[in-house]
Amino acid sequence: MTTNQQRTDSRSSPDDIDPRGPQFNAMLTSVVLALSLIAAPGAVSVALLAAQAALFAVAVAFGVQRTPAAYLFKRFVRPRLAAPAHLEDAEPPRFAQGVGLAFAAVGLVGYVAGAPLVGAIATGFALAAALLNAAFGFCLGCEMYLLFRRIAPNRTSTPQSTTENTSIKSSATSANRAENTKEEEAVA
Repeated sequence: MTTNQQRTDSRSSPDDIDPRGPQFNAMLTSVVLALSLIAAPGAVSVALLAAQAALFAVAVAFGVQRTPAAYLFKRFVRPRLAAPAHLEDAEPPRFAQGVGLAFAAVGLVGYVAGAPLVGAIATGFALAAALLNAAFGFCLGCEMYLLFRRIAPNRTSTPQSTTENTSIKSSATSANRAENTKEEEAVA
């Protein structure tokens, strides 16, 4: 997780998450994907990869806070940790799970279609991304999400943000008028 995802304002959503939860999930995912690669190509590898793809699909469909790994984290890990310094938006990790699902699906198709190299490469990419998050807290899929949001920002605006923008513009306009009046008086 990166600081770009942190909730730095006073607004929080009920869907905000402890940033250590997705990192714990990445640790579990890394183990499953590594075992899948070790067992490749074979039925055990396909079964492990299919199970991981199903877990990715649950996270995409219901949110990262509603997965078996999130339950394990909330029940057994988080009670032993200090409170998080901040909460983060759940959407970037959810997007990252979608990217993982895509790689797992390509891996499954590769193994089932008799192209074990394709399966291994796709699984290897998913494993590399999971290891980055597990070991260093760098969520590659989350960074992709943030990049896409910068490139194509949400076009819809909420009434609150419209009001805030209007009041900011009004304040700036008033300040500019006052400054111009002072300059005109100084010239006269």
